[in-house]
Amino acid sequence: MYRTLSLKVGNWLAAAGRTGHFLTDTARSVRDVPTWAGLTVAQMRRIGVDSVPIALFIAIFTGIVLSLQASYTFTGAVPLYFVGTLVGKTVMLELGPVLTGLALAGRVGANIAAELGTMRVTEQIDALETLAYDPLSYLVVPRVLAAAIMFPIVVSLAILVGIISGWLTAISLLDLSTVEFVRGLKLFYQFKDIWFGLVKSFSFGVVIALIGCFKGLSVRGGAAGVGRATTEAVVASAMAILVLDAFWAVVLL
Repeated sequence: MYRTLSLKVGNWLAAAGRTGHFLTDTARSVRDVPTWAGLTVAQMRRIGVDSVPIALFIAIFTGIVLSLQASYTFTGAVPLYFVGTLVGKTVMLELGPVLTGLALAGRVGANIAAELGTMRVTEQIDALETLAYDPLSYLVVPRVLAAAIMFPIVVSLAILVGIISGWLTAISLLDLSTVEFVRGLKLFYQFKDIWFGLVKSFSFGVVIALIGCFKGLSVRGGAAGVGRATTEAVVASAMAILVLDAFWAVVLL
């Protein structure tokens, strides 16, 4: 048992060392602007623009469900215009950033891990090094910067669409007017509600991209290794999102 525990602790320390080394080298690679500058825009399209449909799909049904559940919860106890309050606060502070982040952890994180993992097992990354390219500034930095820029934009669209779908549900299926919904929406609104969600989504984007890149570049064992790294990237990204969600709630709220 002691030997097994020692091996596990050793593996954890080695993993922590590799992670720290990766993060340090990535930070240094940011200085290589000529290499990553031209690649970032293409990654912004792949990571951000191509993720908009799934983010909006989730936001639409989030707004619908929140409106219906709020009306059910408030029946006979709380004025119905509080539906607007619940929809606005919940979408802006929590469900908009977190649900979108979890969805993009599957789409973006898995895509990055699989792409870089395939490049690793097919020795394309070794070829980059042979040609005197820094793999981190060529592959990692553009993806991380693109995710950091595009995640808040995608989440902003998701928040807007979620509130609109909640409003349409309220005026269509509930006994609620637009004036009443907006009254509830404005009731406890603070400017912090907007930037809180954007700060969270920024951190989600950075972490998802870093985890996907780290797992992809660490692939060993051919196709099976790529599949394993992809799964690990999605799971680790989802866990990181939930931890960051709690962290920002404690720090900023």
